[in-house]
Amino acid sequence: MKHNVLNAKQHEREAEIIAQAGRKGAVTIATNMAGRGTDILLGGNPDFMFKQILYREENLPDARKLEIFEEIRADCEKDKQEVIAAGGLHILGTERHESRRIDNQLRGRAGRQGDPGSSRFYLSLEDDLMRIFASERVSQLMLKLGMEEGIPIEHGMVTRAIANAQKKVEAHHFDIRKQLLEYDDVMNKQREVIYQHRRAVLGGSNLKDDLRNMMDGLVDSALNIYCPAEQYPEEWDIKGLAEIMHGQFGLDITEGKNDGGESLRDMGRDALLEDLRVQVRGAYDRREQDLSSDLMRFLEKNFMLQVIDHHWKDHLLGMDHLRDGIGLRGYGQKDPLIEYKREGYDLFAGMMERIKSDTLDRLFHVQAVRNEGQPTAPPPPPSPVISRPHPPLILNRGEEPVAPQTVQRSDNKVGRNEPCPCGSGKKYKKCHGA
Repeated sequence: MKHNVLNAKQHEREAEIIAQAGRKGAVTIATNMAGRGTDILLGGNPDFMFKQILYREENLPDARKLEIFEEIRADCEKDKQEVIAAGGLHILGTERHESRRIDNQLRGRAGRQGDPGSSRFYLSLEDDLMRIFASERVSQLMLKLGMEEGIPIEHGMVTRAIANAQKKVEAHHFDIRKQLLEYDDVMNKQREVIYQHRRAVLGGSNLKDDLRNMMDGLVDSALNIYCPAEQYPEEWDIKGLAEIMHGQFGLDITEGKNDGGESLRDMGRDALLEDLRVQVRGAYDRREQDLSSDLMRFLEKNFMLQVIDHHWKDHLLGMDHLRDGIGLRGYGQKDPLIEYKREGYDLFAGMMERIKSDTLDRLFHVQAVRNEGQPTAPPPPPSPVISRPHPPLILNRGEEPVAPQTVQRSDNKVGRNEPCPCGSGKKYKKCHGA
């Protein structure tokens, strides 16, 4: 049987196939997606057919064009009446899809704009939809009815079984999309926080107050690690506290203490905390004086943006790795989504702390290099300028070619091995003739 294939590959003929798919006796084999969004006109599309004739014959008079269009429209109207009398466009489906929406879209190819139409779907019990979701129920029904293999089944129970199977598949896909949205919502909240922080850095002219809060936070964290409040001062790790303060801020908190910092235990935790904060802020102020306020403001914004971008990219990669393996938590009777939220929060909190630590580490250890001029001998006296005549500048708009001009010298030519006229004592080829 003569037919046309509509598979979204024949781009040049796709419009022609759709335009003629509604003619009497036309058979069109189409995929689910091909030809969507276009009405198939019963009897054919007269406008499209007329445009094809005009494309082939460009020099037709206007009177002849009108006659041709009326003939085409009359033929299409005649075919339309015959197609309507035969029942309109008929849709034959070779399978039932997992989603009822796709089946309805295929049915909707017929019966558009008030035209008549019909549809009929064929499927096998070996199709994936029936085999996975409705095989047992339909098989038992066939045994009860005594059906033999190869006999078509037309019964309301079969139709309902197929509809129930599609509902199960749609519910399964809905759960997958819902879970995917919940996972994406975790990253979306983190993204909002980091982007808000980044916009604040870009729009802020003075980040010194924010950096002071970062300093106080890092000092508090260091004190909680090495000098916990629940421990006695004799149990504090003063050596570890001194090392972390020196590595992070370049401070020697034991300087001027002959006991190696043991007197810090006698200060009390609150006094020690305040003393460390004052020392860190004072060190930062001294760096600002050394580098100048303008340069410090520039470095603050530049370093903070660099650190945020670097750690955010690493965090995205870490969250992807966490997402890939978080489903295995279900074997341990744990909800993978809850575990993903909990560990994702821990990763995000750790990233924020690293951003603060790395930003301050760069600001406290950056070195400014100043190019100071070394004392040199006084410059030699200026050499006499050797004047050379330049060729005259001639403007040309392109009417006639300009003949090349010969350079005329007003003085004698200096040889390459002769002394340079500037008086340097060198040969001309190694001085002004180089």
